[in-house]
Amino acid sequence: MRKELGKFPAVFPMPVLMVAAYDENGFVNVMNAAWGMVASSDKIVLFLDEDHKTTQNIFKSKAFTVSLADKAHMKEADYFGLVTGNKVPDKFTKSGLHAVKSDKVNAPVIEEFPVCMECELAEVLHSETIEGIVGKIVSLSADEKVLGENGKIDPEKLDAILFDQFQAGYYTIGEKVGRAWNAGAELVK
Repeated sequence: MRKELGKFPAVFPMPVLMVAAYDENGFVNVMNAAWGMVASSDKIVLFLDEDHKTTQNIFKSKAFTVSLADKAHMKEADYFGLVTGNKVPDKFTKSGLHAVKSDKVNAPVIEEFPVCMECELAEVLHSETIEGIVGKIVSLSADEKVLGENGKIDPEKLDAILFDQFQAGYYTIGEKVGRAWNAGAELVK
């Protein structure tokens, strides 16, 4: 039996994305955004309101980074969602994290987050029903500690946190249970 729960965005899991950009004075601003996803092999779409300080910084700098938050830095990641740069301009400094300037785009790379996409602003989405930004992914970097033997990012080593829209929780991924483009192969026959 199913129970009606009303209108609710029922997507799980959602990534915990750390979106970072410089302001007009070169200060780092970071926000926590769960509403974003890759849109093609070289694009990411972030559904961000225009009133966010980070969004305004992206409009000005035309660049940003998107990092994957991990369990080790959950406290800082959550802080970036609790506090707005519009009211606390030095929130990045207060986090205790460290940033270096990307050598690919005019945006900060947060050193503690293990995976980072460096992006150029490609498009601004603004309609009656949606607001967002599209970034062209220029580079992907990862801390070597999250790489597997094959040189690719290992999700188990990454220990990324995921957002639960249902009960406002953070989770990590569990065990690998199958292989994509293979698990359903017997049904193709």
